Amino acid sequence: MSPVFRFAPSPNGYLHLGHAYSALLNFDLARAGGGRFLLRIEDIDTSRCRPAFEQAIYQDLAWLGITWEQPVRRQSEHLAEYGAALERLAATGLVYPSFESRAEIARLVTQRETETGRPWPRDPDGAPLYPGCAKVLSQAERAQLLAGGVPYALRLDMAAAVARFGDLGWTELGQGPDGKSGAVGARPEAWGDVILARKETPTSYHLSVVLDDALQGITEVVRGQDLFHATSVHRLLQTLLGLPEPAYRHHRLIRDTEGHKLAKSGQAVGLRALRAAGATPAKIRRTIGVI
Repeated sequence: MSPVFRFAPSPNGYLHLGHAYSALLNFDLARAGGGRFLLRIEDIDTSRCRPAFEQAIYQDLAWLGITWEQPVRRQSEHLAEYGAALERLAATGLVYPSFESRAEIARLVTQRETETGRPWPRDPDGAPLYPGCAKVLSQAERAQLLAGGVPYALRLDMAAAVARFGDLGWTELGQGPDGKSGAVGARPEAWGDVILARKETPTSYHLSVVLDDALQGITEVVRGQDLFHATSVHRLLQTLLGLPEPAYRHHRLIRDTEGHKLAKSGQAVGLRALRAAGATPAKIRRTIGVI
């Protein structure tokens, strides 16, 4: 079976050198292995995603010499599929609604830290683990809040899910944060009760990415080291949903002169700006070390 690779950007800003590295690496690996290369637009965040950014993605990738199969999968066109997967998870009894706002969660974390005198545990991205008590609400209490139109997030009962499936892991073909490859033990519990969907959006990054990879037949997930720890959650969701496990290869990140990861939120220089300044695709490849 031919390998299938993908590049899956979000149209919430212009692509930068970090995106170029990941896209070119996937494209080159697909060509070298006689495989397929797919493009996926991860546009479930309607508050930040813009059609102009999506068009810029196509333009920047084409300028780099990258071609992809049609049609492009746009997540916003597949919400029903994510909703169906969420219903399957809910049927296992491992999903529950929480009703605290982000501000209320921040206050709860401060309260817990004051009570214990210790920092509240954080997930690998630095966000505090869910500190609320929604998991112990009665069915009647939940029904009343839902009927009242209170905003909610649907969370995975992580402790129960981990207890049900035991040890999970994957074989890392690239480099983890420690620079090593090989067998990795998954630790999804480090993320706490992750959000699977919200009232206004029937999916999340974690849920949609594992479902998309399965539905598109992705066999090779090649992405940045910043998503290494998220793979633990993805392996758990794949197991819960009975989805196939792709091979994982996490690659180095392109950093600025101060050693920070390039990010749209950090005003990283976009490929379109570099192109306007006279850069060529060959120069981009030399700059990021993809020759």
